[in-house]
Amino acid sequence: MNEQTIERALLQRMFEAAIAAAQPALCVPPALPEAPKGRLIVIGAGKASAEMARAVERNWPGPLTGLVATRYGYAVPCERIEIVEASHPVPDAAGLSAARRMLDRVHGLSADDTVLCLISGGGSSLLPLPADGISLEDKQLVNQALLTSGASIGEMNCVRRHLSAIKGGRLAAACHPARVVTLLISDVPGDDPRDIASGPTIGDASTCADALDIIRRYRIALPEHVLEVLRSGRGESIKPGDPRLARAEVRMIATPQMALEAAAQVAAAEGVTPHILGDSIEGEARDVGKVMAGIALQAGRRGQPFATPCVLLSGGETTVTVRGQGRGGRNVEFLLSCAIALQGEAGIHGLAGDTDGVDGQEEIAGAWIAPDTLARAWEHGLRPRDSLDNNDGHGFFQALGDSVVTGPTLTNVNDFRALLIVR
Repeated sequence: MNEQTIERALLQRMFEAAIAAAQPALCVPPALPEAPKGRLIVIGAGKASAEMARAVERNWPGPLTGLVATRYGYAVPCERIEIVEASHPVPDAAGLSAARRMLDRVHGLSADDTVLCLISGGGSSLLPLPADGISLEDKQLVNQALLTSGASIGEMNCVRRHLSAIKGGRLAAACHPARVVTLLISDVPGDDPRDIASGPTIGDASTCADALDIIRRYRIALPEHVLEVLRSGRGESIKPGDPRLARAEVRMIATPQMALEAAAQVAAAEGVTPHILGDSIEGEARDVGKVMAGIALQAGRRGQPFATPCVLLSGGETTVTVRGQGRGGRNVEFLLSCAIALQGEAGIHGLAGDTDGVDGQEEIAGAWIAPDTLARAWEHGLRPRDSLDNNDGHGFFQALGDSVVTGPTLTNVNDFRALLIVR
């Protein structure tokens, strides 16, 4: 096994450990509530929600019913909880129908009942119930515009909450007077519960005016009747302290930090010192790539700020302001920018991927880089800077055979980035 194969195998094991740490089978059972006097109704949405539902079924001793929505291809067999597949990241009619049925399921509950809400990343698109006066087509337009605007995930979800009939605490309010216990797998920087699936069971202090400011800041063009929902205040979310949320509680069961710590343990066991630089790093993917490359170069050449061998680990969610016609993906954009900045520096290898197995809109988790990445690209007739300018990270790495493909991981704790410096 040559040196490059050894480094790639170590990076792969770190990525796998990060994903394993957030598996619902591990983190759901300890967080389950006690049995209620009345019924247990399970609802939820997200890329991990089906696997979360299966973990509930396998560990809940009494009766239950339920409905959760997950991404196409992410369903798993359940016996008592209905699993609906819908579209992500752009919502579709299946998600709309699931959201309506979910609200119907929690209508008319009593104080003796408990609603167990299973929420993970992706829920914003999978529960697309528009506010009055807004159509599904409007929501699709808004989602597409937000995804290409360069707005952060927190900013995008602020807009979504104020154009929804189910997000921003509205789902929990609909469950009143039942108890609501929400289990969250975080995919957002800072683990703010409001931003995980746009917080359907979380009180939201942001306002319609905040949403309008974001739309102006990024010059997002929306139809007048959509803007009117915000200008009129009709889209206002449920605020913290609302009496309908008095019996709603949140349990954070998996986070990006937990995943990074699991990866760090793998590195340490191999004699490589891990350094977690942050679990909530945001910004333009290409800019973050340049910065991380600069730190890696200083470590490799000067032993500063870290002695080698070491690995620089980070998580969070970067953004890509789309200007080209390529296939996108924030992790591959990060890596391509990083590779260009490294210029083939010896001894530096990297992996970046989305822990849900989907980077952008591709069924590809991410990619690898190595000291020979740019040289092999030129041999294949690729121009790395042109690929970056065209937002075509997926096309670039797929042509080199360096894509990382995991298939559906059934969880989601956002992005995983690792730069391994071995000299």
